[in-house]
Amino acid sequence: MNKTININLGGIFFHIDELAYQKLKLYLDAIRRSLSDDPQGRDEILNDIELRIGELLSERITNDRMVINDSDIDEITKIMGRPEDYSVDEELFEDEPKYSKSTSSKKLFRDADDKFLGGVCSGLAHYFGMDVIWMRLLWLVLFFFFGTGFLVYILLWILIPQAETTAEKLQMKGEPVNISNIEKKIREEFQDVSSRVKNGVNEVTDTVRNAEFKNKAKSGIQEVIDTLGKIILTIFKVFGKFIGALLIFIASATLIGLIVAAFSVGSIEILGFEGDFMEYPPFFFDSIMPMWLLVVFGFLAIAIPFVVLFMLGLKILSSNVKSFSTTTKLSLLGVWIIAILGLSFAGINFATQTAYDGVHNQTENLPIAALDTITINMIGNDSLSNEKELRRDHNYETVFDNDVEKLYSTRVNVDIKSTDKATAFVKIRKESDGKNRLTANKDAESIEYKFSLSEKNLVLNGYFLSNLKNKFKDQLIDVTIYLPVNSVVYLDASTQTYLNDVDNVQNIFDGDMPKHYYKMTENGLECLDCDPSIFGDDFKRDNENFKLNIDENGVEIKVNDGDKNAEVTIDENGVKVE
Repeated sequence: MNKTININLGGIFFHIDELAYQKLKLYLDAIRRSLSDDPQGRDEILNDIELRIGELLSERITNDRMVINDSDIDEITKIMGRPEDYSVDEELFEDEPKYSKSTSSKKLFRDADDKFLGGVCSGLAHYFGMDVIWMRLLWLVLFFFFGTGFLVYILLWILIPQAETTAEKLQMKGEPVNISNIEKKIREEFQDVSSRVKNGVNEVTDTVRNAEFKNKAKSGIQEVIDTLGKIILTIFKVFGKFIGALLIFIASATLIGLIVAAFSVGSIEILGFEGDFMEYPPFFFDSIMPMWLLVVFGFLAIAIPFVVLFMLGLKILSSNVKSFSTTTKLSLLGVWIIAILGLSFAGINFATQTAYDGVHNQTENLPIAALDTITINMIGNDSLSNEKELRRDHNYETVFDNDVEKLYSTRVNVDIKSTDKATAFVKIRKESDGKNRLTANKDAESIEYKFSLSEKNLVLNGYFLSNLKNKFKDQLIDVTIYLPVNSVVYLDASTQTYLNDVDNVQNIFDGDMPKHYYKMTENGLECLDCDPSIFGDDFKRDNENFKLNIDENGVEIKVNDGDKNAEVTIDENGVKVE
């Protein structure tokens, strides 16, 4: 028969037999002596240890009359750890079995030491093992995009308990609740408090001396200001993390794109192959530098700044990321400067390539005399171009003519003018830019353009071919057809987009001129079968006082001098004047 004793351990009453009580007392006394050399926080450490032991013992009690025995104390000391591991007298426990430190699973608590509002995000971050900033960012996303984040946060704030004791703070982080960790945690809290007090002692000395301040909590206004400050600070932190993630994403995408482009284009250029893989910058054409070197320079000039942005994004997300060494920074800067200088030189060289305008004129006679009728057509080349519709355009298309890569352009302007000569002729004006006048003229002459005349049908190419290096030399073709007075011309529908400011008596727009017959006069073309509705406003205004209409019904003349109107009709019935 053993004697039992009633004890209060961590605020909980227990029935314990005398042998177990003596063993527990020796255990706690040994821990107290191990802390005697450093009394800072000793009482708090012991209180937390007693509270933890009380929690463990309460888990073993199934009813109020159950008595704690020495085997229960042995199990508790196994969980809490051996006292001799913490500089206590080993002779007190010479006959005790060797204990192993326990492990502890995480428990969900709210973290009051790192709280923004209620500490819910900090507690969840500890539980799931992630950075608290990402957890807060997730809640912001839930709040702004789904609208349920705030309500769920309030619910968790109510349901999840706050980690108040040292044991609960250790359990929140998944650390074993034993003597070592309890002591370590409390000493860290004391050091943190000491550091804060030391840093702010000069500011709060006068206030601390005020007894009234010691007994009062912060005012409501001060709490609101502190909370707003925390909100603003957290928003800045979240925004900074977002900027860091955005920089990493943009830099990564750009670098991957550059690497793919470098391998798919630069390597092919180095091997000597050509292909329409990408749209090169203008100064890549007709440069004195090889294409592969310009590709390398372009890659380095773009990639190095984005590598720096990538590292900057990493440092924003994590302060543990190390920066480049000074040697690496200087090396990257030197390579980047060389690449920029190389591209600048290529750009200057490109500017000189287009400094002068060159022209080459070609004139061909046409067997078209006065009173003759000629038809004008424009044609494309479906075997070269992929365009579905033939029309004038300022863009270029890369085509292969007899296995040779060339530029295909529809930048052709057509004009029709009168001539005093007895027969018609056509003038082809080719234009191009170049680094000097001679080179520009030669580049203009090299443009490939053709036309033909068959049975009074003039067929003009609606395109021209040029060397690939001339893509940015502003090349074009001006075709001017000179017709004798009183000759007639029919404009095919294919000429609609190619006509360029053609002079005509009725001031008809270029786009409305095709599919009609025109007679060449000294003042320009005069439409013979046009609907008056397409005539220009200037012509209508100048001719509104006199109208002449001749058709199969006869002749109709209307005259208006502003005050009186006169009308003359001549038909099969004779002449009628009104």
